[in-house]
Amino acid sequence: MPEIEVVLADITDEDVDVIVTAANESLLGGGGVDGAIHRAAGSRLAEAGAAIGPCPPGEAMATPAFDLDPPVRHVIHTVGPVWEGGGHGEADLLASCYRRCLEVADELGAGSIAFPAIATGVYGFPPARAARVAVTTIRSTATRVARIRLVAFDEPTYEILAAALAEGDR
Repeated sequence: MPEIEVVLADITDEDVDVIVTAANESLLGGGGVDGAIHRAAGSRLAEAGAAIGPCPPGEAMATPAFDLDPPVRHVIHTVGPVWEGGGHGEADLLASCYRRCLEVADELGAGSIAFPAIATGVYGFPPARAARVAVTTIRSTATRVARIRLVAFDEPTYEILAAALAEGDR
């Protein structure tokens, strides 16, 4: 079972093989964490995204990391669900994001991965629910990834992710 940890950090500074970005379907870059990753990786990331996109919600696709600092070798782009009240399969789609990212990371031979809080920004997924989905899915997905970091961009997100991880330890 992989080591899972929650950290308060800038995901673009993570010391991992793979960084996950919460992308939009075009994979051309956007706001929030996706915008930060695109700025850090440089313009070739959007070009690579355009070449493989679009990416439907719940799926994941990889590109090189371009200008991100080693050891980061790849960016995995995943498209979370837009929150529509919870009765439209949003939790299943979000779980699929985490599961597919781990599958793609395994295909890439990654030993470590950093996830943002997928779909909790402009897509509106309630953060506490999203954190529970993330932790439950990561724990139940068979993977060869040894180290998984859940990266919070602010203190409230850190607290929510840490609580979900601790809840799962009980």
